[in-house]
Amino acid sequence: MPFSSLSDIQDRLNSGQTTAVEVAQLYLDRIAAFNDTLNAFVHIDPTHVLAQAEASDAYRAKHEARPLEGLPIAVKDIFCTQDGPTQCCSNILKDFHAPYDAQVITRLKEAGAVLVGKTNMDEFAMGSSNETSAFGACRNPWDTERIPGGSSGGSAAAVAAALTPAALGTDTGGSIRQPAAVTGITGLKPTYGRVSRRGIIAFASSLDQAGPMTRTVRDTAMITAAISGHDSRDATSVADAPEVDWLAACDAQDMKGLKIGRPKEYFVDGMDAEVRASVETALKKCEELGAEIIDISLPHTEAAVAAYYVIAPSEASANLSRYDSVRFGHRCENPEDLLDMYTRSRDEGFGSEVKRRILTGAFALSSGYYDAYYLKAQQVRTLIQQDFIQAFEEVDVIATPTSPIPAFKLGEKTDDPLTMYLSDIFTIAVNLAGLPGLSQPCGFASNLPVGLQWIGPAWREDIVLSAAAAYEGATDWSNKAPATFGGES
Repeated sequence: MPFSSLSDIQDRLNSGQTTAVEVAQLYLDRIAAFNDTLNAFVHIDPTHVLAQAEASDAYRAKHEARPLEGLPIAVKDIFCTQDGPTQCCSNILKDFHAPYDAQVITRLKEAGAVLVGKTNMDEFAMGSSNETSAFGACRNPWDTERIPGGSSGGSAAAVAAALTPAALGTDTGGSIRQPAAVTGITGLKPTYGRVSRRGIIAFASSLDQAGPMTRTVRDTAMITAAISGHDSRDATSVADAPEVDWLAACDAQDMKGLKIGRPKEYFVDGMDAEVRASVETALKKCEELGAEIIDISLPHTEAAVAAYYVIAPSEASANLSRYDSVRFGHRCENPEDLLDMYTRSRDEGFGSEVKRRILTGAFALSSGYYDAYYLKAQQVRTLIQQDFIQAFEEVDVIATPTSPIPAFKLGEKTDDPLTMYLSDIFTIAVNLAGLPGLSQPCGFASNLPVGLQWIGPAWREDIVLSAAAAYEGATDWSNKAPATFGGES
């Protein structure tokens, strides 16, 4: 049962074969057994988890079960929660307790979910390896000497090792999809504006989006259905977003008539040969299922990384200016004056990667450089958006590798930030364009998972889910799990 999907657990709960308390205890036992090895969770309160499960069983006894009734879901340490600390894995927010729940947390609770705990992440979601966390690096269950991806590495590792059947992450430049790819699970970044950002600690406000990380496509749809919807208290939440029949989209058995774009810019020299072979094999399987593979071009893809690393740090430098140690957060000892308190507190509280991005963003926004960097990056962003719009006039969905390489070793890229940034080369453009993107397992490279990325038009998560569900149903990759933790490798 540990590696069961949410759907399977839901069926067992609905049929009375098990209870929410029994399910919660199962995963609490696995966390107790394996978290010291993986460092996937940074906060957990077993008493509170079991209290939620008891309340769910009591609710089920008197009412019709809610959509996620009794299902355990972990959340990244970037979501504000009234229960327990919200620290963004940063020393500057050490022991901070939020006064309210993020909107997605409220929605999960209203849907009956049991919130398991807070998962590890790169500090303020800035990283591709989960090595910038103030709580130490998280590890990949497939090889504990390797990274689980970032920034939602803790959520990915927890799902991959069945410490929880599902988790929430956030995706600013690939932080749901890249860790999902390198840990062999499924992760969805919804269309920007589909899910409320209120109560998510901001990294880059025009890029951040919350989404699920699960074992199967259907599980991803179940959670997205619960957390999506307009929030009048979030200015970036879209009021008239087209609705999706989330679960119906997962019923596809084939891909007859589906036009899949294969962008040449995503199959480049330098990517791992086994990664490329796995994705090419996946596309052949799609053809067997009735899809038509069409070669396309997204010509401004090569500029995506450069544009992103101007826009995201610029927004981060503004968002992180609020951490002044006056109202909350870390404060240095015995400051000489107000300026000393500001500077020493921020220096002590922020890690090196966060400082690097704050400085980069402040420079890009400074007088004399705004037009040369930030404005130019936004113009490139528009060109990237136009590339996708034109491509979707020809195809229904786009398929690419999620990551150019499998999980690399811990410490391998920490001294070379530019190489680290290239880990997200195939995911960043999706965020810049605000599109939905999903990664699912499609093979192995050097005995490590490989991810297949689906990109859809804005608001067409149904097409993405349908394609991914059809592929998942025709293959066995979603059933693979690391043997070290009791799975079928």
